[in-house]
Amino acid sequence: MKVMYLTKEQYDRLVADLKKLKAVDRKKAIADISTAREHGDLKENAEYAAAKEKQALVEGKILRLEETLSRARVMTDEMLNSDVVRVGSRVKLYDTKYDEELEYGIVPSAEFNPSDLDAVSIDSPVGKALVGKEVNDIVEIQVPSGTIQYKVVEIN
Repeated sequence: MKVMYLTKEQYDRLVADLKKLKAVDRKKAIADISTAREHGDLKENAEYAAAKEKQALVEGKILRLEETLSRARVMTDEMLNSDVVRVGSRVKLYDTKYDEELEYGIVPSAEFNPSDLDAVSIDSPVGKALVGKEVNDIVEIQVPSGTIQYKVVEIN
């Protein structure tokens, strides 16, 4: 099972979501099923079918959140503030091939948004290669288009 790194805020939000699903949404889904049962024949009862579907969705969300939380590790201050690249670091890199500087945030997979061009997932080839590196380290990374080479210029 693969570890998923989360900020304290993300972890707390997921725990709160799970509590709400169990305490509120699950009970409402059960009550809706009970109410729909009272309307007669279950075979032709659209309200009952909708209530059962809603219950299945709630249970699916609960299972996914429980699985995510079972793999979650909260990032510590040490992980966030360090002289080496870690999850949560902001890294300035020098691309040796194109003679340009780039800056990326190394983010947990759960926080990664593909449309964010300033961040890389910890589980991406670039993220994996950068973790543990220090300022002035040279990093060669195999990507689908070939090999890229970066020099670590700054870590925040």
